[in-house]
Amino acid sequence: MSTVFINSRKSPNVLKKQGTDQWVKLNVGGTYFLTTKTTLSRDPNSFLSRLIQEDCDLISDRDETGAYLIDRDPKYFAPVLNYLRHGKLVLDGVSEEGVLEEAEFYNVTQLIALLKECISHRDQRPHADKKRVYRVLQCREQELTQMISTLSDGWRFEQLISVGIQCSNYGPFENNEFLCVVSKECGSSAGRELELNDRAKVLQQKGSRILGI
Repeated sequence: MSTVFINSRKSPNVLKKQGTDQWVKLNVGGTYFLTTKTTLSRDPNSFLSRLIQEDCDLISDRDETGAYLIDRDPKYFAPVLNYLRHGKLVLDGVSEEGVLEEAEFYNVTQLIALLKECISHRDQRPHADKKRVYRVLQCREQELTQMISTLSDGWRFEQLISVGIQCSNYGPFENNEFLCVVSKECGSSAGRELELNDRAKVLQQKGSRILGI
């Protein structure tokens, strides 16, 4: 009978391999995230913790780099991952509802409770510090569709006012001109910065006289 003596000191290659095994690459909606198994295991009942277990009962494909493929929005996944890293909710401009949707998908229970509390407090805040700011934009008929379809950053269409026909200086063509009224809800400080400029006020008065309002 022979005795095998095992050296308790692990070789650098073994230690290196163990360190590498701690890292996990995720491909979330085409964006790569690199994190550790420790981070993903912060909530043991979450989808992410179950995903990295050796006896995982979840079906998840991997891409050519070995990253787990997850068909979700990476913009809302980033706050979920950061919460698992340091326990703090950092929204960085994304909506609470969007992050809540992801937290529920990944079943990160403490984050779900925190987000619901944040949304509740936000909805209970008084709206006295908010005001609706209006802007009047002048455009030609052929520009209308593009202008209205490209409204963004919280601006919404309110009213369209025709201000008559303008003749072209370069030929017999005529252009129908319109005033397009748009609005946006802002905080009081931001609202002052977005007040109507002098040109817009003149256009608004011009449209009011035409309509008799």
